[in-house]
Amino acid sequence: MAQIIDLGHSLPLDRPFTTAEAHDRGLGDRQLRRMVQHGWLRRPAHGVYVVGALEDTLELRCAVLRLVVPDDAFLCDHTAAWLHAGDRALAPNDHLGTPEIACFKRAGRLRRSTVRSGERAVRDSDLVEIGGLVTTTPLRTALDLGRLPRSNDARLHGMDTMLSLGVFEHGELLAGVNRFAGQRGVVALRALVMLADGGSESFGESALRLRWHQAGLPRPVTQLEVPRDGGAAYRLDMGLPEEKAGAEYDGQEFHSSPEQREHDQARRAWLRRAWTVEVFRRDNVFGGEQDAERRLRALHESITSNRRRHYL
Repeated sequence: MAQIIDLGHSLPLDRPFTTAEAHDRGLGDRQLRRMVQHGWLRRPAHGVYVVGALEDTLELRCAVLRLVVPDDAFLCDHTAAWLHAGDRALAPNDHLGTPEIACFKRAGRLRRSTVRSGERAVRDSDLVEIGGLVTTTPLRTALDLGRLPRSNDARLHGMDTMLSLGVFEHGELLAGVNRFAGQRGVVALRALVMLADGGSESFGESALRLRWHQAGLPRPVTQLEVPRDGGAAYRLDMGLPEEKAGAEYDGQEFHSSPEQREHDQARRAWLRRAWTVEVFRRDNVFGGEQDAERRLRALHESITSNRRRHYL
């Protein structure tokens, strides 16, 4: 932060600002790019910057979007998801780029190079005003994210994230599917909406839960608490309490430091006295070398075999 101030350009430290404002204060495009590369600034939207240390809040996201969204448009899709939920709505590596703003008019077409737009039919009940912006509701946003031409991982993560806000129920999400009959993406939506779960806390957990389903395992309990004597309960990302089997996704942010790894090892050593716990990292779930589905199929077979022995 001090390095920004030392440049002598008196940048706004408590609000977003545009490229034009930065130019007026003496900063060129090359300097702005350098400041973004070093983390001194963030660029949450094309042509808009905020100081890197400024906390991400709903108020800040609204201020960013008010600088670039036309007055007669409503936000939708990934932009609406970001407004409602912040960075946890992003897919992996989305933060490394600057996504286009997704917004639409009820009639006519928006023509602006910094937004991805067109026309989209919405009901009055699909829209809500937040901080001077009109956006699709979390429920409508979830239904749209489940139909977008992205990966199934991204579709499920989008619905999971909107459900996690706690402002609508899974039953409402299921009930909303039929209105899109015959429209693009509804086949994927119908398949994935049954799996949506607000207990997912990350993109990786949503993707792992999809692998869990593809392996034939029963629907898991998310954020499953395992009680223990003399201490707070341990939580599993997903699991089957009766079978005492679970799986966890170790993302880079919360499972990489020596202290975090030591805590994970101690917790899992305790759990594995009575539970089967499979642990997955990024390479296990994504990419050509992933082995999550194979390992989860093996877990399924083990559970099935144990059930057979129990009933014999």
